[in-house]
Amino acid sequence: MKTPLILLLLPFFFAPCVLHAAEFRAGAAAQDITPATWPVHLVGSFSERGAEKAWDRLHARALVLDDGQTRLALVIVDSCLIPRSLFDEAKQRASKQTGIPTDRMLMSATHTHSAPASLHRLFAQANEAYLEVLKRGIVEAIKQANANLEPAEFGWGQVDIPEHVHNRRWHMKPGGITPNPFGEITDQVRMNPPRGRGLLDRPAGPTDPQLSFLSIRAAGGRPIALLANYSLHYVGGVLPGGVSADYFGEFARQIRQRIAPQESGGHPPFVGIMSNGTSGDINNINFRDPQPRKKPFEQIRYVARDVADTVGQALKKIKHRKAITLAMAQRELTLGIRKPNAEQLALAKQFLAESDESKLPPRGKAYAAFGVELAEMPPTEDIILQAIRIGDVGIAAIPCEVFAEIGLEIKERSPLKTTFTIELANGWNRYLPTPRQHRLGGYETWLGTNMLEIRASEKITNVVLELLADVAPGGAKRQPDSK
Repeated sequence: MKTPLILLLLPFFFAPCVLHAAEFRAGAAAQDITPATWPVHLVGSFSERGAEKAWDRLHARALVLDDGQTRLALVIVDSCLIPRSLFDEAKQRASKQTGIPTDRMLMSATHTHSAPASLHRLFAQANEAYLEVLKRGIVEAIKQANANLEPAEFGWGQVDIPEHVHNRRWHMKPGGITPNPFGEITDQVRMNPPRGRGLLDRPAGPTDPQLSFLSIRAAGGRPIALLANYSLHYVGGVLPGGVSADYFGEFARQIRQRIAPQESGGHPPFVGIMSNGTSGDINNINFRDPQPRKKPFEQIRYVARDVADTVGQALKKIKHRKAITLAMAQRELTLGIRKPNAEQLALAKQFLAESDESKLPPRGKAYAAFGVELAEMPPTEDIILQAIRIGDVGIAAIPCEVFAEIGLEIKERSPLKTTFTIELANGWNRYLPTPRQHRLGGYETWLGTNMLEIRASEKITNVVLELLADVAPGGAKRQPDSK
């Protein structure tokens, strides 16, 4: 019996696909974005603060990945927050220089509270010269990471580190709720209450203790980069007199000491990266413990060292693979902007006209300015949402300070078994509480601290899950809404 011609030709047609299969490549780079001229205004508080020096260096840290079909870039920037307009301009510049499409770039701020202002706010005016330093640094980081692309392998891991993350919103015992900036005692919870057991009742939400990390190595095993994600707002807080990358930068230094302490022998240096997870209601203060905390810089080093030690140990147990595929999806979502009503706007204008701030509630004038600002904004805002798949790992990107319970829901309902969220990505749209948390009130829900419509978290979560389904292998579907 003769062999059919089609069977004889099969090896001829299919062999080239195997022999010329694209390989996974990766490159990383860090670009210094520390101010070169002083002073600069700092963000992160309700009073004017300036910096005359750098306690440590600020960086834009980039990771570029390529599977032969898709090339994408992730950039994590040592900044408190960065507006979409700045990120958009940096993406356009980087795309022109690298060919990477702008919708294949994820850019995010770490949320250090000791960084130069990146936009004009009430207590912190951005320095135009520094904004250019910031944009150029982001672009250069992507450009260098793209130039550093080489055959690579990928591994990932997760480890719980619960001792550093605490919910900062608390139900209080009678007498524990203080007036909001509008002079009302309507909140049911309080942000950053006094420590100790006197007035504390219970936390208003969960924490996410899980740290996820992605390890990128050269084909021969040399470390290229490690990207971590942990839902911790910051550690050092408002540091006096100078700029600092907070624990995010210290983690990058510490993890490099553990993974790649030696010079790279002519190869690009290893890049450690810490991104911020869903930490809108999470910080580093154990409110039930009245014991004094370490001084800010000591606490930064303590947390970064402990987290780096834990990641370093977990890294020894993971496996790296070379056959990695990538996918990325992006969508714009239009959301409503919260507006003050006529009575609130009149009160805001009255507060702004008052010269004696002692007659106003605490932070009354600041929130009056925020209210007027919101009143003058367009009725809607377009935000960018993204999903990335690296091998079997999913990454969501949201441009807000996202509450932990939202990140936990995305993890639970994601079609990808391993998923984490990078917040403050591709813009800054203030806090993102759930509708339930809105009903509880508190700092993160106040008009001004918060800007997006009350049900924004539900709409954002649904779109993010759709995007994760789009990038999942085989078009896997997300889990149904459990509500």
